Order: sequence, then C-alpha cells, then structure tokens
Amino acid sequence: MVHHPVISVLTAVYNAEPYLRQCLDSLRDQTFADCQFICIDDCSTDQSYSILQEYAREDSRFQLLRTPVNSGQAKARNLGLQFAKGDYVAMLDADDWFSADCLEQAYHALQQPKVDCAVLQLVQHEQSTHQEAPYLIRDTRTEWSGEEAFRLSLDWSLHGLYVVRADIHKRFPFDDACRLYSDDNTTRLHYLHSRKVMLCGGKYFYRKYSDSMTNACTIRRFDYMLANLSMKRQLERLAISNREEILDFYEQHRWLNVVGCYWFYYQHRSAFSTSQHEEIHSLFSRILSTIESHRLPCSLKWKLGYYPFLTYACFSRMEDFYFAIRSVWFRLSGKDVEGKPHGGNDTSS
Repeated sequence: MVHHPVISVLTAVYNAEPYLRQCLDSLRDQTFADCQFICIDDCSTDQSYSILQEYAREDSRFQLLRTPVNSGQAKARNLGLQFAKGDYVAMLDADDWFSADCLEQAYHALQQPKVDCAVLQLVQHEQSTHQEAPYLIRDTRTEWSGEEAFRLSLDWSLHGLYVVRADIHKRFPFDDACRLYSDDNTTRLHYLHSRKVMLCGGKYFYRKYSDSMTNACTIRRFDYMLANLSMKRQLERLAISNREEILDFYEQHRWLNVVGCYWFYYQHRSAFSTSQHEEIHSLFSRILSTIESHRLPCSLKWKLGYYPFLTYACFSRMEDFYFAIRSVWFRLSGKDVEGKPHGGNDTSS
C-alpha cells in the first residue's frame, strides 16, 4: 500500500542561499514527522539547488522540482501543488522558518470539528536588527467562520499563513495574475471556503526586510490594483448564496485601495519617468472603468477624496486637491506625512 503523507509543505526557492538551511532544518526537525516537503527551485543562480539536493539525499520527505524559467513564487508553488499528496497543505517561504512543533500544533487544530484551516502564530523577525515581535491579530477570538476570516484578511487583521485542507487549496491554487500581491487572493478564497478557521499554537517566523519589493518605490506597487481586480473577478464566478453581499464588501475595500495607491503616487510621482507616468495613468484609467460605484456605501461616496469619479481626469484632480489639503494638515499637526489613508498589506500569504 502506498503511504500518503498527512501534510504537504510548499517552498518556492529563488537565490535563497543565505537563509535556506535554516528554513530546511526547520522542516526536517518537525515533531510531526508524517510530512512531504516539496521544494521548487525557480531557476536560482546561486547554490540554492545544490543545498536542496543535499537535503533530499539525506531525507526522503524532501521532493525537488525546478521551473523551466524564472516565473515567480505563485507559479512555482502551483507547480509544487500538483505533486502535493497530503491531506493538508502549508507553505513556507525559503527565507522563513517554522517552530519545531508548528505542524503538530496545526494538525491538532485541524482535528477539531469543522476546522478546515489552522492559522499559525506569526512572529516577525526584523532582518536588520534581528529583533522579533508577534504579529498582532486584530481580533481577540481564536476561531472564526470562513466568511469572518475572509473579511478580517482584507486589511490583514488576520494574516495569511496557515495550514489548509488540500482539496480547498487545489480548488483555489495560487493566483499568479501578478508577480506581486495577487497570491494574497488565494488566502482570502481559502478562508472564504473554510467552514471554520482556527488559530493554533504553531509559530511561523517571517523574515522582514525594509527594502522588500512591497516596501520599495517602484511602479510594481500599482500591481496591487490589478491583484484586487483579479480577486473581484474570482468572487464574481463563485456560486455562493451571499455572493452579492461579499462583492459589495469587497468593492468598498478595492476602492479604498485605489485611493491608497493614488496617495502613494502623489507622494512619489517625481521618482517615475515620463513613460512610467503614462503607464500609471493608463492603469488607473483601466481600474476606474471597472469600479461599480453602486456597490459603495453612501457614507464613503460623500467623504472628501473618496467620491467614485470613474474617469482619470476627474479622479486625479479630486485626489490631488484632497491630498494637498491632507499634507498641509499633517505638517501643521506634526503627524507623519507618509501615513496611509487606509489599511495596508504588509503581511500576506
């Protein structure tokens, strides 16, 4: 009889040599041993693949795959997902690591009635200082319905690191619509389709970098709007009873993010070239054309800076006026002008 592991862990690897051994050691040393560790090398140019081969020779639970071309974490993980044999699936980034009892704690939570997803305790490790701090989940409960977890995840009141039933994960693989941000959508769909989501005692250590792509001043920051549009399209295709209510809720979240992206543009527009300005304006125009203003609450529509003008000319004039006033107010009040007008996306799946 062929033995199938209980938990499969997906680790996409790209030039992770400085941290990879710590990651792989944390998998090898799990107190819950009935696992499959699928490591997908995404065309690394350093010694990452050699390190992976070393671990695979020493421990048969490690399965190695390689992508034909560098394609990003989401596509690499989806390749690994095709080979996942476990009843449950988790992901671990190549520069992060698990506590020794992480998967054991998650498994115990998943044995509780109707629990389909076990959320890990996230510990943020600041790489520059090596200081660690727990990620504060902005909800005092330890168990949520799938829809409650979905709503909490939109502004990362509930983060996106967990172990989930394999059939849910394979139904909703990683969204690879963008190189950045779109795999966040996967977390939300997993939560939404779970009967119950429970916080467990297993710890995920997340390595933070101040110069990461999600913090950098780059045109790719605006891909966040494309990722949000991809999420909306997926929600529209769902056959669930309260789909319209969820779409209303998500459209409000999406509109806040459009305004937030313009705030980033307002602050950093001098950093972009003429051709990049044209690309950014074109992207805003495209996204604005997809906004369904009838789904937005009146309380938001009539708030200064948030009226849903759906042409870029009107929208940009409104935002320039709003943020000019806002910047003056910040300076007069002594507050940080870098602050964002809405919830951010600092920690994702």
